[in-house]
Amino acid sequence: MSERLRVLSHLPADRLARVTEQIPDIELIPIADQGTLPADLRGDVLVTYTWGAPNIAEAVARGVRWIHTIGTGVDRFPFAVVGDRVLSCSRGASAVPIAEWVLATMLAFEKRLPEAWIHEPAGWRRMQLGGLSGRTLGLLGLGGIGSAVAERALPFGMDVIARRRTETPSPVAGVEMVGSIDDVLVRADHLVLALPSTPETRHVLDARALAHVKHGVHLVNVARGTLVDQDALRAALDEGRVACASLDTAEPEPLPEGHWLYAHPRVRLSPHVSWSMPGALETFVDAFVDNLRRFRTGLPLHGVVDVARGY
Repeated sequence: MSERLRVLSHLPADRLARVTEQIPDIELIPIADQGTLPADLRGDVLVTYTWGAPNIAEAVARGVRWIHTIGTGVDRFPFAVVGDRVLSCSRGASAVPIAEWVLATMLAFEKRLPEAWIHEPAGWRRMQLGGLSGRTLGLLGLGGIGSAVAERALPFGMDVIARRRTETPSPVAGVEMVGSIDDVLVRADHLVLALPSTPETRHVLDARALAHVKHGVHLVNVARGTLVDQDALRAALDEGRVACASLDTAEPEPLPEGHWLYAHPRVRLSPHVSWSMPGALETFVDAFVDNLRRFRTGLPLHGVVDVARGY
């Protein structure tokens, strides 16, 4: 009988109970995420956080052939420890709740919520509301999250355009792929950022880009705060070129007390919670379970990270 697969885990055992429930014939070994590890510790797989851990270099040196992060964005992961190992993440696991959050912010912008709620008789007045039908949704990024947003926006009657880093066709029927980021900026009524955070995408929305946006655009960022030059965004908001910015992420996180994003009247800021939904952690873990089955049978893994590109 072959030796059981040994899975080292920086996550507490209770968070990974689903792993041994679904694949009982493995050895799941919780390890500390800092400090020296036992000298005799060995493992084939390491499951860890998207930012790694203080002792991750020591952990992967204990025979680990595959590293999986329970999460999606890996921009803070210490890629130097990967070497010739495979690194994967739970890519796509949070696409549904994030896409729902995007739709909620777009509807709130068009329907002027919460300002449309009234609390006294004086509030009974005519108010012009917008709608999603006929509006153009511009997506920068068309991976799992961007695709999930597009799938939900199309039934609302939106025109969906997108730009991705590769020239591959859209995975979602009805999405128009355009040739450049500027093609998205000049047409989008709602501009959604769903790009990975890499050196190449840092401040993809800078002063030059924001000068090209359609006047009155609604900006939605569910990716990383590093994608936006926040000083340039403030100027665009003050001038009205950007009518509203719905931001689930910022740079840095958390923002320091007194930061202008907390109080700006055109900003809707949430504390990086768009991924949240009932069973969110289970969804992340199930992505690992699926990959664990594939790893044991020699099938290609899902969510493999291209370390050279950083996502």
